[in-house]
Amino acid sequence: MAINFNDTDSIRHVVIDGRLDGPGSDAIEIKFAVLSKLEGGRMVVDISQVTFLASLGIRLLVVNAKNLNVHGGRMVLFVGDNEAVASNLEATGISALIPMFTDISEANQAALA
Repeated sequence: MAINFNDTDSIRHVVIDGRLDGPGSDAIEIKFAVLSKLEGGRMVVDISQVTFLASLGIRLLVVNAKNLNVHGGRMVLFVGDNEAVASNLEATGISALIPMFTDISEANQAALA
């Protein structure tokens, strides 16, 4: 499980790669929480390379999105062409809480909205 980030002037891009299951969530939980502590920040989380998304991984996304919202920020998800992950998020209703995009330009625009 890998997590990396890149900050631009206005958006933090976080890339998660691997299995976002129990062990994967445990492996990135602390770093992801630290990266999500942006006062009024905007974050695009790229999960297009996530090969498996379990309920613990979804919980990790939701908890950090809510934390960011409380501090005046906004998180959006970029799923790219990862239909398995997108379907999982839609089926659980999480896509209504955290906006989800298949186009990175749209994800960036939504993060800034």
